Amino acid sequence: MLLRTKLNATVIAGALLVWSSVSGAQSAYLADVDDLPLAPGLVEDSAARVAFDKPAGRIVEAAAGGSTTAAAVRDFYRQTLPALGWQAVAQNSWARGEESLKIQVDRDGPPVIVRYSLSPRDR
Repeated sequence: MLLRTKLNATVIAGALLVWSSVSGAQSAYLADVDDLPLAPGLVEDSAARVAFDKPAGRIVEAAAGGSTTAAAVRDFYRQTLPALGWQAVAQNSWARGEESLKIQVDRDGPPVIVRYSLSPRDR
């Protein structure tokens, strides 16, 4: 139990460190994934949101766009997601617990279009 508490404290501290280093910008989060921050400069497209739960887990599709670059978006998630417990499993793909996350940059801008897909993890 003590090890788990120390691990949780380390993860939280790491997340705060990463967030504070991202140009001081306020973090926004996807509406349907409250612990998945939007990269700086992105705004979620509320019309593109799809979310529902099924017995095997939740499924969320979302999109965001903004005045940034694809490289900046990729760098942000490469730095931020591990601090939130996500592990890279392939290019643009992450896993945490029983969930899988894909972040696809569809258009290098500005503006940049980013698509998010969260689903139960295939085992």
